[in-house]
Amino acid sequence: MVSITVWVATIVLIVALLAFDFFFHVRHAHTPTLKEAAIWSSIYVGLAIVFGVGVYLFGGAAMGGEYFAGYITEKALSVDNLFVFLIIITSFKVPAADQQKVLLFGIVFALIARSGMILVGAALINQFSWMFYIFGLFLIVTAGKLLKPASDDDDDSDEANNFIIRAAKKVLHTTDFYDGDKLFTRVNGKRAMTPMLLVMVAIGGTDILFALDSIPAIFGLTQNTYIVFTATAFSLMGLRQLYFLLDGLLDRLVYLSFGLAAILGLIGVKLILHALHENNVAFINDGQPVPVWEMSIQFSLSFILGILAVTIIGSLVSPKGKALTATKNARRFVDRYLDLDYETDPRFREITYARLVRSVATLRLLPDKYRAEISNETELLEKFERAKGIHDEATAHTNNRRYPA
Repeated sequence: MVSITVWVATIVLIVALLAFDFFFHVRHAHTPTLKEAAIWSSIYVGLAIVFGVGVYLFGGAAMGGEYFAGYITEKALSVDNLFVFLIIITSFKVPAADQQKVLLFGIVFALIARSGMILVGAALINQFSWMFYIFGLFLIVTAGKLLKPASDDDDDSDEANNFIIRAAKKVLHTTDFYDGDKLFTRVNGKRAMTPMLLVMVAIGGTDILFALDSIPAIFGLTQNTYIVFTATAFSLMGLRQLYFLLDGLLDRLVYLSFGLAAILGLIGVKLILHALHENNVAFINDGQPVPVWEMSIQFSLSFILGILAVTIIGSLVSPKGKALTATKNARRFVDRYLDLDYETDPRFREITYARLVRSVATLRLLPDKYRAEISNETELLEKFERAKGIHDEATAHTNNRRYPA
């Protein structure tokens, strides 16, 4: 049993980390560099590990194992969430410097929403042990859905978000442009809502949907409410930095959905086995517990780590993953470069262009069987030529200013 003092100290620590993140990184809009994202991602992962070691030392091996199994599972699920965040942020055309505020809002909203769900889930489990059956079946169904092939066309996602903007304009006085990171601005003397508020609503709503599978998943590994809360909280910490660190590499994880399906399926089975072991449902074994094998936390942790290792390594060495990465990165970087409002800092525009050039070069070297699967390749290369012309003109203008004739 965790004391109130420990709970209060933990919550204060998490709030302090979020406040630090806001005041020292997000408050002043800027685009984080890859180095900055890598350093802070490592720091947050390090803090989570140190906290887990503390749980192991003061709570025992079983409690420590449950924390790490829960943290790793939630972290893997949060990486999958980044795919959807990327689609939402791209479709709303959020300027690069303002994306950090959107992501931090999403993290805070997710933490609040999931804390509420954790309390509800814990209360349900304590009162109704048959909820393990419901959670287990839900995770198995979710795992099955993850195995379905995703559509290659992201336009549906873009259209859905554009529909949100159009619908909001009919009901509310909404602008179609951003005013920095402001949620409201003034147009012709009238107060108007900016798309920044809409994208935050979209991110927040998506977080609630994500919690529907992440919370049952971690309850399948531990019923200790403190471990559920802390593992979930620390898995969300650093998610903002991870978004920028993995930018351009998310599409490379082509087998991540299969790995997550295996993990959720395993936890679903674990929950059902536990439900049978604690059974009090009248029509199952006359309401008596069923003597079944229960998975140990060591087995669960080893399985989760093994699946993630196979999934990540397989994705990184996969020719299909490399082809998909080159294609989607080229599309993303060319659209970013051509959108003059996306990134106004010349240094970051130069970085975007360099990444675009590398992606297009990789794309052109792809084997024919992968090139044949690229839709609208001609249009993509035409955009690249336009971007190249803009870049060459900007470079010539800069050189003329530095070295006038």
